Amino acid sequence: MRVAGCCVALMLGAGTMVAQGYSAEKPIGAMAQQRPAYLKQAGIVQQLGKPLPMNATFTDENGKSGPLQAWFDGKPIALAMVYYKCAMLCPQVLHGLAMGLKSTTLTPGKDYEVLVFSIDPTDTPADAVAQKQQFLSEAGMTGKADVVHFLTAAKSSIDALSAATGFQFVMVPGPDGRMDQFAHSSVIMFTTPDGRMSKYLAGVSYEPRDLRLALLDASDKKISNPVDLLILYCCSYSPTAGSYSVSVMRILGLAGMVAVVVVIGMIYLLTRKPKVHAA
Repeated sequence: MRVAGCCVALMLGAGTMVAQGYSAEKPIGAMAQQRPAYLKQAGIVQQLGKPLPMNATFTDENGKSGPLQAWFDGKPIALAMVYYKCAMLCPQVLHGLAMGLKSTTLTPGKDYEVLVFSIDPTDTPADAVAQKQQFLSEAGMTGKADVVHFLTAAKSSIDALSAATGFQFVMVPGPDGRMDQFAHSSVIMFTTPDGRMSKYLAGVSYEPRDLRLALLDASDKKISNPVDLLILYCCSYSPTAGSYSVSVMRILGLAGMVAVVVVIGMIYLLTRKPKVHAA
């Protein structure tokens, strides 16, 4: 029976965290200084604007199979690539996504949907069921099972998805020497309603503001309100960091425009001639 292994997190633009055991024959300091060769094959190459393989075949937790297009319903998608037998990193990624979405105030099914893909071709729909139930519970989406799907697929479809998203991974040996783990990045992704890559957020904890802005961007601002548009203008997305940050220059520019309008208004009021009323 295959033993669930740990993941290896490769943070976007950051260092490497290795969640594995180590050999007593190698000093810990030496391990910290030497990056394992296999990590060169795992990471993220952001493919902003690239379409997903919509004709590739996947199977959901209910055993329904079909082209990826079947799980797109005109809404932006929050997307994660994990594997269901993972015992450490992948549950953290899914937990972070669930808790972040729970606090966005966006409505699943109305404003967005969620797709989670296994990168392990040995994962089955049965493996996906428990993972989905855990996610729904943590995200407060009980009763929203129809807008969250945990998918499995053959290696060919997984490879096609990996190539489109830029999500690279590689099998690595676990503490027992068996090839039962995956090295991969800790990241969640977003796609437009028609399946084009839109944003990447790095880490295992995701700010509700960042999730909301990423979904807003992915929807081409169709799920926005005036406050969202103002916040989006004041924040900028950094592909390198995989996060949103406040844009000081934009805020200063906005403040400057408001000041100009106020000054013009005051000048108008002060220079306006009073009306002369006829006797």
